[in-house]
Amino acid sequence: MRILGIDPGVATIGFGLVEADRGSARMVTYGTVTTPAGLPLSQRLYQISGDMEALIGKLKPEVIAVEELFFNNNITTGIAVAHGRGVILLSAEKCGVPLFEYTPSQVKMAVVGYGKAEKRQVMDMTRRLLNLKSVPRPDDAADALALALCHARSFTSRLPQMSGVKETI
Repeated sequence: MRILGIDPGVATIGFGLVEADRGSARMVTYGTVTTPAGLPLSQRLYQISGDMEALIGKLKPEVIAVEELFFNNNITTGIAVAHGRGVILLSAEKCGVPLFEYTPSQVKMAVVGYGKAEKRQVMDMTRRLLNLKSVPRPDDAADALALALCHARSFTSRLPQMSGVKETI
């Protein structure tokens, strides 16, 4: 399964493509999509739309995993990121690629095994699980790879398949 992880933003959007099969995963590519700081928000969003559709067309993922927003202290930045995230969701829909959303805690749990893990722990486990020599840079790309891994580990788990199974003891 080809999984495109996307760490949403407006200035910098991280992406990471992972191929996952039967409990193993390998990194295919990663990077960032950026928009110029001086552009009005509407033009940045328009650029994100075109760039994301081109990226999805080029990488041909089977699914896309996107981080759900987590509002910390800076609500103004959060609102701008929400605009960018909305354009990313729209781009995935326009390209016809199934979309899955994960909270930061779900990503940490899937990658590290602890929902309150520190960022450096997530980065290091991402490096280890994908057998990389170093942690991918920039952080946005590493976060996107962690999202792709989260989907790979969550979706290939037997738990969703067993939801309708009743235990008989």
